[in-house]
Amino acid sequence: MNENHEALLQTLKTSLENATSLEEVRVLYRAYLGSKGSIKQLYAGLKDMSPEEKREKGPVLAQLLQKAQEMFEERQKNVGSTEHENFLHAHTQSLPLHAVKIGHLHPVSQTIRQLNNFFGRMGYSVTDGPEIETDEFCFQRLNVPADHPARDMQDTLYIEEPNILLRTQTSSIEARILATHKPPFKFVSPGRSYRNEKVNKSNHFVFHQYQGVVVLKETSLKDLFGTFTALFREMYGPDVVIRFRNKYYPEVEPGVGPDMQCFSCHGVGCTVCKNVGWIEMGGAGIIHPDVMRMAGLDPLQWRGFAFGLGLDRFVMAKYNITDIRTLLGGDLAYQPYKHEGTL
Repeated sequence: MNENHEALLQTLKTSLENATSLEEVRVLYRAYLGSKGSIKQLYAGLKDMSPEEKREKGPVLAQLLQKAQEMFEERQKNVGSTEHENFLHAHTQSLPLHAVKIGHLHPVSQTIRQLNNFFGRMGYSVTDGPEIETDEFCFQRLNVPADHPARDMQDTLYIEEPNILLRTQTSSIEARILATHKPPFKFVSPGRSYRNEKVNKSNHFVFHQYQGVVVLKETSLKDLFGTFTALFREMYGPDVVIRFRNKYYPEVEPGVGPDMQCFSCHGVGCTVCKNVGWIEMGGAGIIHPDVMRMAGLDPLQWRGFAFGLGLDRFVMAKYNITDIRTLLGGDLAYQPYKHEGTL
């Protein structure tokens, strides 16, 4: 490569270094390597040379052309990368600082998260269980034999009668925990349950429950009442009004039910509370000795309590929803509660 060629490449190098955009690089490319470009014209001149000149100057001009092409490719890559970064930076600055929020968690999911957070702070683990259950875990291991009158209160949806069914209660998860885990333990389990119910404002054939089971060396109703009191205050504030009533459930003895003053009428009486002023929020009690024995646990060595909360009712009270059918409806535009943010 002669001095003229070296000078030409040096001029090209300087021009490329001063080019700050792809358009400027393209202009230079046309000036040097375009069909009428200075370097391309030198190379094209080979056709008019004699064979001896072609053998002498051909490799030199080919080297010049190749070197110029490499210089353009490198500069184009660098300038293109810089332009892309500048473009992204400029457009990023024009975006809002916070992404636009579209939609929100379902009220049931929000309430489950709040309950899980509360019980997590109290040392409970969160678990789950199958919605398609067996008669053994849905009834028998919960002290509900085939001829027990409590079965009449749970109009069961069978898949294969009499053994395969949709669980009627999340207590079936409790039965599985007792059968598969060694105490001491504390668990909670949110989930769906199914019963052949007539759908109205306060009942549905698909509903949600929140199950809890505790087995320790020593525990009592006092611990259960304290847990419920703390829970209701966590969910509805320190002024919440609750009461406990003696209830019968075959899997516990004694059994209790926590009631909360109606969130809609505040004790006066309305359609939500069926004009009694109170809403039953779940069932609970000390685990029955027979349930402990069926799980292979000695009721003289271990004590426990269990509870099943009406999760849908907790949701309705939390968001002032007066019709349970709203929770399973498909109308996204209908929001009969005030959204308080994602929990």
